[in-house]
Amino acid sequence: MDNKPEYTQTENVVEKPRKRGCAGHCLKFWWAYLIALIVIVVIVVPVILLVAVPKIAQDKLDHAELILDSIKMTNSRAHNFTMSINTEIKSDGKVKARIEPFEGVMYLEDLPEHRPFAKVHFPETNSEKSQIVNVTQFTMIDDMEAFTTFNTWLLHNETFRVTVEGPTKVHVKGIAKAYGVTFKKTIEMPGLRMLDGTIVSNTTVNSFAKKGVNNFFGTVQIPNYSKVAFELGNATFHNYLLDKEIGTVYLDNLSLKPGNDNVYPMRATIDDLGYVTGLAVQKPYCDKFKGVLPFKLRGKSVVNNGESLSYIADALATGNQTVQIDIRGTVERSMGITLGCTDDE
Repeated sequence: MDNKPEYTQTENVVEKPRKRGCAGHCLKFWWAYLIALIVIVVIVVPVILLVAVPKIAQDKLDHAELILDSIKMTNSRAHNFTMSINTEIKSDGKVKARIEPFEGVMYLEDLPEHRPFAKVHFPETNSEKSQIVNVTQFTMIDDMEAFTTFNTWLLHNETFRVTVEGPTKVHVKGIAKAYGVTFKKTIEMPGLRMLDGTIVSNTTVNSFAKKGVNNFFGTVQIPNYSKVAFELGNATFHNYLLDKEIGTVYLDNLSLKPGNDNVYPMRATIDDLGYVTGLAVQKPYCDKFKGVLPFKLRGKSVVNNGESLSYIADALATGNQTVQIDIRGTVERSMGITLGCTDDE
């Protein structure tokens, strides 16, 4: 009998797993990828088109800059005029888009009610980095009080703010849908500063003129610090000397353009020339001020094309403008008489 020991060898062999690969995974879970794609197409894309794109378009419009070059008011009538506005719109130009024509309103930004005083018909524009936008239009005055207030602010202030606002639609390149946006821009405008710096020169007087007839003449130079040009027509002013009304001043065919090149003949009717010359020979006007007197003018009427422009006249009537006139020189040029000081009594 063979007593050799038995040996048993057991081997536990673990096979190396086979790689399925990306293709196999996609084949197995194709339905999940299809659902995900459908979710993106059905939900995400519309959200982008309906929410993100309009917000981007509005944001780009909000960050664009509106630069006012000039405003011109011509053919002025009692209830309408022709308005020309020259502007420039600047943007970053990164989003290619087209903005539909729209009607915008203009109002004083610093008056809480934001009451429109005019409407502007803007043409179609695009998103170029710089674009000149010029508008010339017939303009009805729908709110006379609001338009008069605008002219009053323009007359009195050194600067003031005007906002242009209106709804429109933007067409983004590559997208068929038009998106509603709001064009709203506030610009700071220079004002007229009450026409401070007006100069009256070359004055003459006719002491023999009949009562009620023009007896005082000169040349007036009126500065226009604003960017607004006006066609005013014939303007008349109350004339005061030391708070006493002494007559009426007339400026005919008046148009004010920006700058200091507004020179017009002036005529006036002074009811009491003796009162004027009497002040010129009294101290301090005869010595310290060398015969120069401080006259004050306040708007009385403005008529153009035979129609009263109350929206200009009422604005001019809201304050007095002081002009210095050399009465001593006026009398010397007109009568050859040199006015001195009366003896102190």
